[in-house]
Amino acid sequence: MNSEQFISIIKKVVRESAIEDTIENLEDPPGRRVSENERHRSDWFNSLSSDSRINVESIIADAVDEALFGLLSVIDGARAIEDGENKGKLILTHKKQQEKVLNDPDKIGLHDLYKAN
Repeated sequence: MNSEQFISIIKKVVRESAIEDTIENLEDPPGRRVSENERHRSDWFNSLSSDSRINVESIIADAVDEALFGLLSVIDGARAIEDGENKGKLILTHKKQQEKVLNDPDKIGLHDLYKAN
């Protein structure tokens, strides 16, 4: 697996699932004991016009994208998670028959790949 394949998988397995699950939970909250807040949000969402629902779904997608971009920026080291000059470094590897560094600092960053595709 290379960096591009990793980002493609993240978009499919994480991004799409997070968006779909959030919308499904808004439409019909799961569980036997749905909280009052969840029920209220669901009733509100289900009462929206088609155009308003599309706007909310777009906001959900944007929020998921921002969260994933931020996480990938941290993994790449573009967004600091430690203070001071002596910071550690995160290394993301995929290991099968051989080990491949997915966030190689000499190549395009994962966060940049995410935004590019």
